[in-house]
Amino acid sequence: MANITKEAALEYHREGKPGKIEIVPTKPYSTQHDLALAYSPGVAYPCKDIEKNPEDVYEYTNKGNLVAVISNGTAVLGLGNIGPEAGKPVMEGKALLFKIFAGLDCFDIEVNEKDPKKFIEVVKAIAPTFGGINLEDIKAPECFEIEAALKQQLSIPVMHDDQHGTAIISAAGLLNALEIQDKKIGDIRLVVNGAGAAAVSCTKLYMALGVRKENIVMCDSRGVINASRTDLNEQKKEFITDRNVSTLAEALVGADVFLGLSVKDVVTQDMVRSMAPRPIVFALANPDPEIDYQAAMESRPDLIFATGRSDYPNQINNVLGFPYIFRGALDCGAVAINEHMKLAAVYAIAALAKEPVPPVVNSAYGMTDLHFGPSYILPKPLDPRLLTMVAPAVARGAMESGVAKRPIKDWDAYTEKLRRLMGYDNKLMRRIFDQAKKQKKRVVFSEANTDKMLKTAVIAAKEGLLVPILLGNEEMIAKRAERLGLDITGIEIVNLRHDREADRRERYASIFAAKRERDGLTKPEALEKMFDRNYFGMMMVETGDADAFLGGTYSAANQIGDIAVEVVGIRPSYNHFAALHIVNTKQGTFYLADTHVNKEYTNDTLFDIARLTRNSVEYFAEKPVMAMLSYSSFGSSKEPECQRVHDVVAMMHEKYPELLIDGEMTIRYALNNELRDKTFPFNRLAGEKVNTLVFPNLSSASSAYRMLLEFGIGDAVGPIQMGLNKAIHYISVDAPVRSILNLAAIAALDAQVAAKGVSAQDK
Repeated sequence: MANITKEAALEYHREGKPGKIEIVPTKPYSTQHDLALAYSPGVAYPCKDIEKNPEDVYEYTNKGNLVAVISNGTAVLGLGNIGPEAGKPVMEGKALLFKIFAGLDCFDIEVNEKDPKKFIEVVKAIAPTFGGINLEDIKAPECFEIEAALKQQLSIPVMHDDQHGTAIISAAGLLNALEIQDKKIGDIRLVVNGAGAAAVSCTKLYMALGVRKENIVMCDSRGVINASRTDLNEQKKEFITDRNVSTLAEALVGADVFLGLSVKDVVTQDMVRSMAPRPIVFALANPDPEIDYQAAMESRPDLIFATGRSDYPNQINNVLGFPYIFRGALDCGAVAINEHMKLAAVYAIAALAKEPVPPVVNSAYGMTDLHFGPSYILPKPLDPRLLTMVAPAVARGAMESGVAKRPIKDWDAYTEKLRRLMGYDNKLMRRIFDQAKKQKKRVVFSEANTDKMLKTAVIAAKEGLLVPILLGNEEMIAKRAERLGLDITGIEIVNLRHDREADRRERYASIFAAKRERDGLTKPEALEKMFDRNYFGMMMVETGDADAFLGGTYSAANQIGDIAVEVVGIRPSYNHFAALHIVNTKQGTFYLADTHVNKEYTNDTLFDIARLTRNSVEYFAEKPVMAMLSYSSFGSSKEPECQRVHDVVAMMHEKYPELLIDGEMTIRYALNNELRDKTFPFNRLAGEKVNTLVFPNLSSASSAYRMLLEFGIGDAVGPIQMGLNKAIHYISVDAPVRSILNLAAIAALDAQVAAKGVSAQDK
C-alpha cells in the first residue's frame, strides 16, 4: 500500500477544483441554436414523448447510464458513524470508480437521515432520476431493512455494496482458493468472525455456492453465535450453531476457511496452525487485517491468505465487482440485481483469474509473471478485461432470470460498446493482433538477454502472435527465464557465438561482404560484424532464416538504424526511411511522423517521409487525412523551414492529386477543422478531420508524441519503421512490455505483407 500522508491526501482533494468529480456536457452548446435544442423550446419534444411512453426516458436522457451512490454516513469505510458531510469524500470516490472502471456517470448523494423508514422515503422520492442505486456505508441492521424495502418498491437495480460487493468478490476468491487447495465447497468448515452486513451477506452467498449451514460457525464481538445467547437480532439468529464452542479460538480448530470482517489482531498464529490442512484465511478487517500478513504466512506453508489491502497478494476489493455489475444491469434494463446475477458475477470474476495475465496488468503492478495460484486467486483491479467479462455475465444473468427489460441481442456489438466506453477501443491493434495470428511469422528478438524482451517473446508465443527466435546464450536465457517464472519450452534460441549451424556465420558474412563490396567491406570485416547481434539477426531476415527482426536499443537509435540500411537496405523508390508512432487518444487515433529516424531534413527527406507516412496509414486500413505541420500556415512565412514544408506539399499535390493532404499549417489549424475551413476556405481538407501529422523535423515530432504520453493524453504504438526492404523494427529495451508486444505484432504483420512481394510502401 502506498505511503499516504495526511498532507498529501488533503492536498489531493483540495487542489485545483475541490473534490474528485464534475459534470461535463455531452452535446454541443456553443451557439444559440444549440441552447435552444438543449433547453427551451427544443426540450419540450422529448418531454412529451416520455410522458406518452415512460421507457423513452432511457432514449432521450442519461438515466440508463446514471447511478446514485447514496449514504447517510453511519458506517463509513472503517471510520464509523461520522455523518453525511464527513462521508462525502468517500461517496465522491465511489462515483469516480464507477466512471473510470465502467464508464458510468454517478451522483453522490448524502442524506442527513438515520431513521430507516424516512431514509427509504427520501431515496424512493429521488429514484426516477437514476438507472440504478448503490447504497453505501449504512450501518447494520438498518441497512438490511433499507435495501429490502427499496428493492421491493423500485423497478431499478438497487444494491448495498458493503453487503453484496464483498460477498461477490470474496466468493470468487473462495472458489479459486478451494480449487487450488483441492477441497470441495460442500465439505468445508467455515468460521466467520463478524456479524454485520458484509459478514451476513458473504455467508449467505457462500451457502448459495454450496457451503452447508451446519458447517458454519459465526462469531461477533461477544463470541460464538450459539443457542445460549439471548442478545441476538434476527440476522444473527439465522446462524446459530449447534457446536459446543464459545470462542473464536475454539471455533477455528479444524476449520478449513476463516472469513474475517471484524477488527485487527483477533487471530493469532496458533489459531491458524490449529486449522485443517491447506487452510484458507480471508482477513478482511479494514485497514488492518485480523492477523498480520507476515505473521499469517509464517504460521504455516500451506496457507492461502487474502486481505482487503493492495500491498499484499490476493486483495479482495469491491471494485472488482460493483462497477461492472451495475454496468451489465443497466445495459439490459434490469429491474433488480438478483441472486442469479450476483452468482454470474462470481463465476465470471473467478474465471478471469485463471486466464493469462496481459502485459498491461503486470506492468501496472510492477510484476513479472502473475498467474493463477496461491498468490493470485483474483484478478487485479486494473485488469481491463473485467469490464468485458463481468458486465456481459451479469446482463446474461438478468436475461436468464427474467428481469431484463431491454435484452441484449448482439453480444459482439455489446462488447465493442464496452470497449468504447472505457477507452479500450483500440480496434487497430486488435486487428493487427488478429491478422498476425492468421499466419505466424518467425521474429528474431535480438535482445533476448533482457527481462522485457524475453517476457515479450514468451507472451507473444503463448498468444500465438508469432514464432519467436531468441538471440543469446542458452544458459543465461534459461536462468533469466527461471528467475522471471517464464516457460521457454519449445522456443528456439540461437547463440550467434556458438551457433549449432556451424557455417551460418560464415555464410552470412559471405553474403553481406558481396552485398557491400563496392562500399569497401572485406570478408574478414563482414565476419567480425556477424558477432554483433544486430548484424546477425538482420542477416537472418535478409537470407530468409527468419521473417522479421525486433531489436532493442540501449542508447542512440540511429546506430541500429544505420545497420538496418547496410543489411537490408531502403526500398528502391525511396532515398530515406522513417518512423511512425500511432497515438490513441479520446479524440481518435493519430499517426505522427517522423518520430525516430531522420536528424536532418531536406526537401527530399520530407518528401519521402510524407510518402511513406501516407502509405503506412493506408497499410493500417485507414484513409489518410494529412496535415504537413510548421509554425506558419499556407505561406505566411518564407523562412527556410516553413518554405521547405510549403514546397513539399506542392510536390505531394502534384504526385498524388487525389490525396487529402495540405499545409504548411500550425497544429491549431490541423486539429480544428472548423477554424481551418473558416480561415483558409481554399484548403484541400475541407470538412475532414486530420488523422495524420507530418512534422517539419525530428525534434518537434519526437517532442509531440512524448508530451502526449507524459500528459496521459494517449497511448502510443511505435516506433514503426517505414521504408526498409525487410521487416526490421527496433525499440528501446526500457520500453514497457506492452509497447514491445505491440511492435512485435506489427513486425509480424509487416513480414506477412513483405512475403506477398510488393509492399504498400512502394507507391
